[in-house]
Amino acid sequence: MDKRRVVVTGYGALSCVGNDVPTFWDSLVNGRCGIGQITRFDTSAYRTHIAGEVKNFDPSEFISIKEARRMDLFTQYAVAAAGEALKSAGLGANSGEKRADGERCGCMVSSGVGGLATISKESQVLIERGPDRVSPFLIPMMISDMAAGSVAMNFDLRGPNLGLVTACATGCHSIGEAFWTIKHDDADIMLAGGAEASIVPLGLAGFCALKALSTRNDDPLHASRPFDLNRDGFVMSEGAGVLVLEELGHAVRRGANILAEVVGYGATADAYHITSPAPDGNGCARAISMAMRHAGIVPEQLDYINAHGTSTSLNDKYETLAIKAALGDAVSKVSVSSTKGTTGHGLGAAGGLECIACIKAIETGIVPPTINYETPDPECDLDVTPNVARKRDITYAMNCNLGFGGHNGTMLFKKFEA
Repeated sequence: MDKRRVVVTGYGALSCVGNDVPTFWDSLVNGRCGIGQITRFDTSAYRTHIAGEVKNFDPSEFISIKEARRMDLFTQYAVAAAGEALKSAGLGANSGEKRADGERCGCMVSSGVGGLATISKESQVLIERGPDRVSPFLIPMMISDMAAGSVAMNFDLRGPNLGLVTACATGCHSIGEAFWTIKHDDADIMLAGGAEASIVPLGLAGFCALKALSTRNDDPLHASRPFDLNRDGFVMSEGAGVLVLEELGHAVRRGANILAEVVGYGATADAYHITSPAPDGNGCARAISMAMRHAGIVPEQLDYINAHGTSTSLNDKYETLAIKAALGDAVSKVSVSSTKGTTGHGLGAAGGLECIACIKAIETGIVPPTINYETPDPECDLDVTPNVARKRDITYAMNCNLGFGGHNGTMLFKKFEA
């Protein structure tokens, strides 16, 4: 197991700031925010009217119209991002095409919330028209694991197939568990990440009821402001982020372009509260330390952290404590940023998208900025790369994600060296 190295050979992104990885990354680097007024339904009765909607998405570019009708939007997003990831890895079999090595190829792409749009729609059908009119596709469309199932069916991935659900840490944990699957020699290739499509009336109402969302409705481009003193809540967004993870020898034998190496993964629980992170940041700190232990590095070697950084009062404060506790005196040398200022919070998709940001940071030597950072918060005293991207040689980059229920996930990537 220790001899099996895992590398990233492909990625696919769908987001409110771009429907492919190049556009997504260009938006992050240039701080081009994708948040705006919600266009899909009337929000006048809600406290929050803004979100990060995916734009100009056409599922028929990836799947048949018949298939699309039998998939919730989050699953459509997952299949689209997986297709881009496979193509970028040089593994781009067409949808429905058999793979000779399909039994050694698996998938862990999931959603934190699942088919909320389908649940909402069919609940109305039940109330207004009765149980006999509910769609026979309700159950397969709503369940979160259908992202992994549909990706596997579309691209003939017959290896390990799981849909992990850990709220906003879903994408991160899916990538981490896929990493271990390859390390344990249960697959040579794994597609992993997260997808989400919860910008629907019920989803918005639920988060509004929690009073977790920003109400900066008149200024959506500046509503998501991680680590800023005047942050007032997160902004919902959607999309998908999928990586192709591959055993190094397998990647080398087929001449793959290696983007980065996966060297560490941390997964812990706060066991504290259903929505709030632990006030001392201990759970997240242990996840950071766990990933570094797997990689065999010390805090001084870590160059960049893509923080969870949700723009909520408690998350940003407690995550700061966690990073400082895990890194000690070395925290002053680490570049930190939250790309959620640009993208909003993709919930279960966040980990996949933000791991892509870490890999692109390694590839390009650019730390993407935390935009909308205007007033420093003394309780968030990290180097958050305010407003403008920064050039820096990056060998080790880490993604942090925290989920309701006290789930903590970290992924650690390294610049590839043969």
